[in-house]
Amino acid sequence: MLTRKQHELIRFIQTRLEESGVSPSFEEMKEALDLKSKSGVHRLISALEERGFIRRLPNRARALEVLKQPEDVSTKSPARSADNVVALKRPEPARPAPANDVIEIPLHGKIAAGVPIEALETSATLPVPAALLGSGEHFALEVSGDSMVEAGIFDGDYALVRKTDVARDGEIVVALVRGEEATLKYLRRENGRVRLDPANAAYEPQIYDPREVLIQGKLAGLLRRYH
Repeated sequence: MLTRKQHELIRFIQTRLEESGVSPSFEEMKEALDLKSKSGVHRLISALEERGFIRRLPNRARALEVLKQPEDVSTKSPARSADNVVALKRPEPARPAPANDVIEIPLHGKIAAGVPIEALETSATLPVPAALLGSGEHFALEVSGDSMVEAGIFDGDYALVRKTDVARDGEIVVALVRGEEATLKYLRRENGRVRLDPANAAYEPQIYDPREVLIQGKLAGLLRRYH
């Protein structure tokens, strides 16, 4: 049998699909079930998915399809099956595809030499498809300059950064140097030193004592707007 919250969630998803053909976002599900965080929604969705009540549609972030419902949720009277479950009809082909879930993350302005990351913090946010982000807390920075063009990161791009103070060699990180300069570079360690490598042959690597470099996050994705 399903838990009360699982019943409530599948009822909410099905109602929204019937009304608009669009599955609710994780934020809407969190509010509808009066949960404290989206992690609770994730757990409920995973439990329902494992038991075959719903499935996530491929290539669509958080888009859901209801496959079956507990009998007390159904308004029809089809044949009963195991676990008091009834099968539902598949959605009509003309029904609009479920929308992608979008997350608002802090937008901290432009990342540029001589500016500490704290000085960039603003109240602005950037809407980002959830599929571009993994777990953890994220923020966005607008890229300024051409030091990372050979990595496909261009002036005006939005770097999506997962907050962390640790990173492996070869990862692209946001590093705060000497408490003053925030920069987006490849991280390398050699001979007890930290090297921040650009992805542009016109620029030289920057080498520092490890105590001079503070990792503030690592690159999780990019957004680019075409004008």
